[in-house]
Amino acid sequence: MAIEDKIKELLQKREEARMGGGEKRIESQHAKGKLTARERLELLLDDGSFEEFDMFVSHRCIDFGLENEAYLSDGVVTGYGTIDGRLVYVFSQDFTVFGGSLSEMYARKICKIMDMAMKAGAPVIGLNDSGGARIQEGVKSLGGYADIFERNILASGVIPQISGVFGPCAGGAVYSPAITDFILMTKETSYMFVTGPKVVKSVTNEDVTTEELGGASIHTAKSGVAHFACDDDQEQIAIIRKLISFIPQNNMEEAPRIESNDPIDRLEDMLNDIIPENPNKPYDMKEVIHAVVDNGEFLEVQRNYAPNLIVGFARFNGQSVGIVANQPSYLAGVLDINCSKKGARFIRFCDAFNIPIVTLVDVPGFLPGTAQEYGGIISNGAKLLFAYGEATVPKVTIILRKAYGGAYDVMGSKHLRGDLNYAWPTAEIAVMGPRGAIEVLYGRELSKKDSEQRGQFISMMEDEYRKKFATPYVAAKYGYIDDVIEPRNTRFRIIRALQSLSTKRDSLPMKKHSNIPL
Repeated sequence: MAIEDKIKELLQKREEARMGGGEKRIESQHAKGKLTARERLELLLDDGSFEEFDMFVSHRCIDFGLENEAYLSDGVVTGYGTIDGRLVYVFSQDFTVFGGSLSEMYARKICKIMDMAMKAGAPVIGLNDSGGARIQEGVKSLGGYADIFERNILASGVIPQISGVFGPCAGGAVYSPAITDFILMTKETSYMFVTGPKVVKSVTNEDVTTEELGGASIHTAKSGVAHFACDDDQEQIAIIRKLISFIPQNNMEEAPRIESNDPIDRLEDMLNDIIPENPNKPYDMKEVIHAVVDNGEFLEVQRNYAPNLIVGFARFNGQSVGIVANQPSYLAGVLDINCSKKGARFIRFCDAFNIPIVTLVDVPGFLPGTAQEYGGIISNGAKLLFAYGEATVPKVTIILRKAYGGAYDVMGSKHLRGDLNYAWPTAEIAVMGPRGAIEVLYGRELSKKDSEQRGQFISMMEDEYRKKFATPYVAAKYGYIDDVIEPRNTRFRIIRALQSLSTKRDSLPMKKHSNIPL
């Protein structure tokens, strides 16, 4: 065969591979409002940067008719490319080929690029759209999943791992995204569950739809499994690109820095008036965040799950940081089971990848009640304090208003190796709120008074309590607060703090690993 013919054959095979399961199946994918595996990669990666591997791989199964049906690439597109010039390794599952079902060779392709990503120290991004294990291959497909899981585990905390779910992700397939750092889902077209609606019906007799069981809204608001719910494939890919911009390539690199045109010493006068005079009146912590970060840009993570705690990424003078903040406008910013898990997971990610943590505190305590106690608020709340105490990255904490009881300790306090801890003049740092404290301290005396006398006495003693305890100056007297700062100057003080901590080095005792209360 002449060289021209060989090149022609090569080009034909490449075109065949690019067509996946064929024109009709591609049209069916588009009719569902979904992009194909290759179209997603084109949007995700910089133009012309994608280098594909294993385009000519096909399955090796000869059972149940598969010996007569094979497709080049075997249902998954793998390789590497760049996002804003930074190297990433990718795999994109192709639903047009056997419903994206995973086979032995399909799994090998994914394992190969994960191994390469670990050696190169670059993120792995998986775009999931698969019907699950390829039944015809039996244990080989199941083994393929486990091979991927093991690589997810070994890569955890070493390179960032991001999972985009664009279609079905069911059964054993869900556990690979679950191990990764961030999961994104598309509303109405993607879903995740261990067992589907039919199995649920047969076992528990529950009638539930696919969307109700494992849709994007369920996993971003109720279960907390997913971090972002997106309107369509295009938005999901845009968020992945945005997310990557805040994260270093691996655990040996510092958090990314970019040029910033936002003045370091920009003052925000509105912050001086944002705390209401009534200590029980809420305000929106997101207004504070947008006011102090570069250009008001904040990428919130898990926005709809446990909204009493806000977490997400922003920049200060171009430096990437993770923000953790109580939200007084939802449940008064109280700590509960869900927000403790949410915060702990985010803090541990930031610590693993050298991203400084800025904490904004306004917390009245832990949520009381039997539901919380029976659900394990003790061990779950401990996750949050464990994450803060273990983190060795720069930690800057600002107490805006309330910091009561154990919640003061948990929220990035000096006692959990907080580096620089500031307070606004409006900060109240105490064992509990004034009213509760008076009722405990003067319980016997109050029991002897009528309702009018009780009210007058409580009001008088509350004022005295506030002067003695509910101020930042008592904590500052003991060095637990490094300075009391003017609210409008918060941005400048955070940036200066981060600059001073840029060469921080901290370590943990030698150990195999910690035993966080899971």
